[in-house]
Amino acid sequence: MTERELILAIKNGQETAFRELVEMYQHRVYNTVLGIIQNRLEAEDICQEVFMEVYAGAKSFRGDSKVSTWIYRIASNKSLEFLRKNKAQKRFAFVRSLFGKNDELEVQPSHFEHPGVQLENKERAAVLFGAIEKLADNQRVAYSLHHLEGLSYQEITEVMDLSKSSVESLLFRAKQNLRKLLKEFYEQDHE
Repeated sequence: MTERELILAIKNGQETAFRELVEMYQHRVYNTVLGIIQNRLEAEDICQEVFMEVYAGAKSFRGDSKVSTWIYRIASNKSLEFLRKNKAQKRFAFVRSLFGKNDELEVQPSHFEHPGVQLENKERAAVLFGAIEKLADNQRVAYSLHHLEGLSYQEITEVMDLSKSSVESLLFRAKQNLRKLLKEFYEQDHE
């Protein structure tokens, strides 16, 4: 079945079609969410929420975008909701953890390990994910969708509902911020 046929079958109440859609997208959704929120247990919960929303929203899906774009958008929005909710609770601790003794910005290696990273790259990946974690939410989503999930700029514009120039700007700023954060980390590390 094609994606559109699956959605139509889900609209008609066929649970096997929904199972097939979940099997088709579960790994991509999980990797997307995990790349954004960097917490395995929470990513699993959010993935369940994503697919619950897909199931509930299938009846109203108009087909204006590809099914994959629609699912990525739900996954990105659920991840951002999670980040915003947690940010409000952790704002003070987060700000304190960013700055060292001399009020200088620090990048701490993340305790998050993405399951797709090979053992020899885990240390570098931990530093990278620690820096990604410090990006603004929209930059983090755009960067994760492009560099971790391999989505094109056009696909990201559809997922994030932004213009192509906005996506290009987000990715440019994300790269600039990561360069700055990683440069500072490696300069401190090699002194």
